[in-house]
Amino acid sequence: MQLIRILLALLVVVTTARGAEPEPVPQRVMTLVDCIQAALEYNLGLRIARYGPQIARYNLGGAYGAYDPEFSFSGEHDYSLSPGGIDAQNRTFSGTETESNRFNTGFRGLLPWGLTYDLGGSLSDRTGTSPSFAPDFSQSPTITYSTNINLTGPGGPEQIVFASTNFPTVQIRTPFENTSGSIGFLQLRQPVLKNFWIDSTRLSIAVNKRSLKISELALRSQVMTTVTSVEQAYYNLIFARENVKVQEKALELAERLLAENKKKVEVGALAQLDEKQAESQVAQSRADLLAAKNARSIQENTLKGLLTDDYKTLHEAEVVPAETLMAVPEAFDLQRSWQVGLSQRPDLLQKKLELEQQGYVVRYQKNQLFPQVDLVGSYGFSASGREYSSALGQFQGAESPFYSAGAEFSIPLGNRAVRNTYKVAKATKERMLLELKSLEQNAMVLIDNAVKQAQSDFERVDATHQFSLYAEAALDAEQKKLENGKSTSFEVLRLQRDLTTARSQEIRALADYNNSLAQLALAEATTLERRRLTLDVK
Repeated sequence: MQLIRILLALLVVVTTARGAEPEPVPQRVMTLVDCIQAALEYNLGLRIARYGPQIARYNLGGAYGAYDPEFSFSGEHDYSLSPGGIDAQNRTFSGTETESNRFNTGFRGLLPWGLTYDLGGSLSDRTGTSPSFAPDFSQSPTITYSTNINLTGPGGPEQIVFASTNFPTVQIRTPFENTSGSIGFLQLRQPVLKNFWIDSTRLSIAVNKRSLKISELALRSQVMTTVTSVEQAYYNLIFARENVKVQEKALELAERLLAENKKKVEVGALAQLDEKQAESQVAQSRADLLAAKNARSIQENTLKGLLTDDYKTLHEAEVVPAETLMAVPEAFDLQRSWQVGLSQRPDLLQKKLELEQQGYVVRYQKNQLFPQVDLVGSYGFSASGREYSSALGQFQGAESPFYSAGAEFSIPLGNRAVRNTYKVAKATKERMLLELKSLEQNAMVLIDNAVKQAQSDFERVDATHQFSLYAEAALDAEQKKLENGKSTSFEVLRLQRDLTTARSQEIRALADYNNSLAQLALAEATTLERRRLTLDVK
């Protein structure tokens, strides 16, 4: 029997040594505010979400780019040498040689009310030589007769013979040079029905403006979600650390009872069954302690993952909360919570902006039903001369103006594609209205549940505290009865388990209440105001 006791004692020592705390690690004592600030600066989810408004702003700037004027310039040099030949009079002639230069430049663009403009000019010159024939008066003339021409008249066919006197001809090469072009011109086109009050460019700008606001609301939502996650992880870490202390206390009580029972068994005042029950409770308490420590490590890692963008730098440190769990009473007002939530929740505001976007789509598609009626006009000056200076001089003097004005009308017959596209846009808007109503209803249910959960958790705090006090008093009374021989180890062990459960439930209720307040603020979209944070998107 003595040998068995020694072996059991050694087993307890070895087991205790295996469960000993590891070497001390660096600690980082942090308040909840410290954790929130670290998350706002380093959280990867937030860093990713910050690109949303930036990208949306670039898209909006790109949509405005449709109004940027376009400058164009082109120049071209051409050369042509054609071979000679024989004309109808069996005369040979030489080829033609031509060189030309052409220059074009202009500005074209679109104005916000749909007017398109094209301001530009062109200039060209052409030089070269071409063959021609001229009379040679130094030679004697020759008389030739033309072919017969038959005319039909009242007297029947008549034959008329034409005779002509021709001088011999000689071939010459005539040089030429000319500069001409439309020196300046302006062309305008203004829609008056289709594409008048809205076109694809104005639609794109309106949609991208609201996409920018939607992205800013998405960032706000991500910030609130991250802050809420940090709060809940912080409170859960406090619970996990406190629960380890509760389990350590439970193990201490179980070991103390085991030691007392061993002494009583040795003197024959207690049966060995009571000792075995105490040993069983020690083993169970040790297992509960190990599980609590593992839960603490997991919860600590969860918080670390929210606070940093480089997990390895924070992995070796131990994050120690500087605060304790408290139950601060709150005044709950469901009607006020509904009012605030329906006016501030980012998801509802995003849906309303998407509805505005679809409204612009409907407006655009309705405008596309109209026929295309455009007012068109042009004005400019033309000039020509043998040299550039001569042509430019004509332009400066506005000697050869030209202009045009008119209207163009077109409409697709049937227009089925546009009419059905318009119907799709209207049906989509109606569906989005129902989706918004569904979101609002879901938000009200979510807020209602969050208020009820917070109220319930606050009541649980007091109930679990009373449970803990009663369990501790019951254990003290039962231990005294055991000392007087009026109770059994089984009852004491049961009450020890009840006390451990009561203490764990008390701190769990405190953590749940604080988590519920954070969740209620998220449901109301008041997380930032609750933590005195402002979000300025630039």
